[in-house]
Amino acid sequence: MKRRTLILGGVAGTLGLGALLRPRDRGRDHSAYFTELGTALDQAGQAKPTLVVDRQLLQANIETLMSHINGRFAYRVVAKSLPSLPLLETVMRASGSDRLMLFHQPFINQVAVRFPQADILLGKPMPAAAALNFYRQFPGGAFDPQRQLRWLLDTSQRVAQYAALANSLGQTMQVCIELDVGLHRGGVSNDEQLLAMLEQIQLSPHLQFCGLMGYEPHIVKMPVGDPIDYRDDAVALYRHYVDVARNYLGAAWPQDAVLNAGGSPTYQLYDKGEFPFNELAAGSCLVKPTDFDIPTLADHKAAAYIATPVLKTMDSLEIPGINLGGLQSAWDPNRARTFFTYGGYWKAKPESPQGLLNNGLYGRSTNQEMLNGSRSITLQPDDWVFLRPTQSEFVFLQFGDIAVYDNGGITDFWPVFTESPRYAPRAAAEVG
Repeated sequence: MKRRTLILGGVAGTLGLGALLRPRDRGRDHSAYFTELGTALDQAGQAKPTLVVDRQLLQANIETLMSHINGRFAYRVVAKSLPSLPLLETVMRASGSDRLMLFHQPFINQVAVRFPQADILLGKPMPAAAALNFYRQFPGGAFDPQRQLRWLLDTSQRVAQYAALANSLGQTMQVCIELDVGLHRGGVSNDEQLLAMLEQIQLSPHLQFCGLMGYEPHIVKMPVGDPIDYRDDAVALYRHYVDVARNYLGAAWPQDAVLNAGGSPTYQLYDKGEFPFNELAAGSCLVKPTDFDIPTLADHKAAAYIATPVLKTMDSLEIPGINLGGLQSAWDPNRARTFFTYGGYWKAKPESPQGLLNNGLYGRSTNQEMLNGSRSITLQPDDWVFLRPTQSEFVFLQFGDIAVYDNGGITDFWPVFTESPRYAPRAAAEVG
């Protein structure tokens, strides 16, 4: 074969390979759903970044969750994933559960006032000073912390701190013990630790043991192996610690002990079988951010979006300094147009229009975020871009009131949790 033929063949092959590797146009304008959602936001007078929850999809997710739990366990609503009092109230009514899991002291105070019937379990151990702040800021009312608030303790040192706090307050504090069932993020990891903590609690005149909590999200995140095997290992550890505690306490074992487990990623792994716990916790699956696009939640639907207006559009891509924008857009048709949005750099991924991309060369911005898209996307200034949060517990707090979308319109605005209570705290001398 002639040398020229080889060269031409090589060039042709390279061009052919390049054509195969070159990104294809993934752009597409809003679907009917997002077009209607944008219209609803316009009609509601929205013109800034807004967190939207679709009430019908939220309800569908609640029904999905309850169909799996199916009365086999009590359901505890994880409030950090649904950080809004009206949102929590909606979930509590639809699920029939007054059990809540809280992770932040100011939010505990707000929930205790709004839901005096709630049974609150802490989802993480809190500094004793944070617990004291709860009592300092609690204005009183129908909620009884001595019966309805369950603090979580992870070490003997923490038990000693809470025992001293309870003595100083002169009131009973319900306490659960955190178990390490494989996550290795603290909590009891051997019998000696558990027995020492139980003995301390028994010796305290104001601490009252009320149960155990073992969180196990690792069982669906391991890079190798079967999640069921990891589940069984976690369950075996949990069962062992329940037996140790029961044997030690004997008749002092609480008749209504809280034995908490689960989370959004794992709760469906307990659809069948016998397990040592009596309640499951979940929250994120009800709004399903992108971090929860996992096989164990395949039957849940995304129910929350960030909506933000387009401020500027360009029919090209330009990068400051050494302008590689032309090369980028020449190679990737999904970078042919440029859009700058109102705000950005959230824990979120572009959802609609389809095919929008962040630009690593230009960088990210919390003020005016650059997004690129193909010429198939016809966005103009004042149109809406929709993103899906990657999580809900932090992201939901960044936008003010949540816009509730229902039957084609924005029907309500739900305030989110605040860092400060809406009432004056009591002085330290008044606590007790």
